[in-house]
Amino acid sequence: MTGMTTDAGALRELTVGTGAGLVPETVADGQQLGTDMVLNIGPQHPSTHGVLRLRLVLDGERVVSCEPVVGYMHRGAEKLFEVRDYRQIIVLANRHDWLSAFSNELGVVLAVERLMGLEVPERAVWLRTALAELNRVLNHLMFLGSYPLEIGAITPVFYAFRERETLQAVMEEVSGGRIHYMFNRVGGLKEEVPAGWTGRARAAIDEVRRRLPDLDNLIRRNEIFLARTVGVGVLTAAEAAAFGASGPVARASGLDLDLRRDEPYLAYGELDVPVVTRTAGDCHARFEILLDQVYVSLDLAEQCLNRVDRLTGPVNTRLPKVVKAPEGHTYAWTENPLGINGYYLVSRGEKTPWRLKLRTASYANVQALATLLPGCLVPDLIAILGSMFFVVGDIDK
Repeated sequence: MTGMTTDAGALRELTVGTGAGLVPETVADGQQLGTDMVLNIGPQHPSTHGVLRLRLVLDGERVVSCEPVVGYMHRGAEKLFEVRDYRQIIVLANRHDWLSAFSNELGVVLAVERLMGLEVPERAVWLRTALAELNRVLNHLMFLGSYPLEIGAITPVFYAFRERETLQAVMEEVSGGRIHYMFNRVGGLKEEVPAGWTGRARAAIDEVRRRLPDLDNLIRRNEIFLARTVGVGVLTAAEAAAFGASGPVARASGLDLDLRRDEPYLAYGELDVPVVTRTAGDCHARFEILLDQVYVSLDLAEQCLNRVDRLTGPVNTRLPKVVKAPEGHTYAWTENPLGINGYYLVSRGEKTPWRLKLRTASYANVQALATLLPGCLVPDLIAILGSMFFVVGDIDK
């Protein structure tokens, strides 16, 4: 507070800012000279991957506390599910994590098929597995390019998108879509793949596998990248488990959990699925998990395509025009690219679900920010935020 004398001689009190980040200091009359600064990152900010808001309390450049504020992108998807039939739900479900659309569709159809007791043709099962792994690579490549970009490395995003385009061409040929594939159906897939597609898909996989070291060598051991990520934003295994974190974020902290190996679905039970883990739990460990997982997923996709070539038969099951799931409930969870994705389906025997609850990886992972960010510096905040690998639509649903 400060005093000023006006022309009339009266004393007028004015409140003036004394700067951000000063240690609160009490003067004789009990008033504080300085206080911490409250700063909002978002909801519109490039580093928040969408409309996420972080309410920060800063002491100078250091974060004192962080409150993630979600809900700005809420579209009421779970309520919309309740007035859509089981074919229409797929088009909504593949949009909550727009980088993992095929995997999102998969969870819905697996839940409905489980409730109906449907057996999907073997060729469809192996094709689904191959496409799910290709979708995983596409998801990871997006983060492998954008994460270094957020902390100042421009070049990696060009390499990442080069590989993405190679695989996108394959996914577009088979489904007609580049992002939202709409290729899953209850009982199998939309249609048979084009003639010769498996050969072209294998060629794309070989090309990406051959060129991936360009991205790997550029960034993994880069001194500046190491300085920005090693030891930054450490999430312990206990904290990851407490927050319900899963996928690459959890495995980087040492949680050895992967549903493809631990509770196999699709054709994963017949595959040897290597689970990549780290123990450091920092930003660099999370980045390395994504990078190494791409190599694994390319190998798994190739194995599935080889099996598809040896199989004949249909890729879907003939169903009535109106699909009705019998009365009951079931839970289907899958190892999505960003972590565990679950659909809890409750049916009353109608063509629409009575309830379809969605458990997303991003929602659980982003909760950890309240623990990770306090104590870090503002530049590290961006590095930590990007390394949690979330999609805001997957948080708000």
